[in-house]
Amino acid sequence: MASIAQTIRSCALAASLALPATYALHPVAAQAQDGAYWPEDATLYIISPEDGATVASPVTVRFGLKGMGVAPAGVDKTRTGHHHLLIDTDAPTGEDLAMPLPADENHVHFGGGQTETTIDLAPGTHTLQLIMGDMNHVPHDPPLVSKKITITVE
Repeated sequence: MASIAQTIRSCALAASLALPATYALHPVAAQAQDGAYWPEDATLYIISPEDGATVASPVTVRFGLKGMGVAPAGVDKTRTGHHHLLIDTDAPTGEDLAMPLPADENHVHFGGGQTETTIDLAPGTHTLQLIMGDMNHVPHDPPLVSKKITITVE
């Protein structure tokens, strides 16, 4: 009788052989030779609320991602990362992109792989933006950042 480890290896091999041949040539199949961490068409976006929306607090923010996957912090898997919500602040630039994102009221980490959150915001105008971080909360190179949206909280 095969051991569990042998069975898992056999299943993994069978699954890999069942992939279409074009998968290996697809831009998301491996970290590209040009150094890009994800395909050129990868997109990070806020599903809701919509840009310009007037909302009540607490606000539910839903995250969207196309072209790569979500993995919890600490998981080292190619073409994945986890969300960070930037509230009323700008995305990091320059040397700050090489450092882990801070964790404070303006930089909210979703290291568990969450794809939505509900946040309390004071009445007024606020900006929201997403940035992906790697297993150590460091933005990818190049960074994957959503469009910044503006909402009004009543």
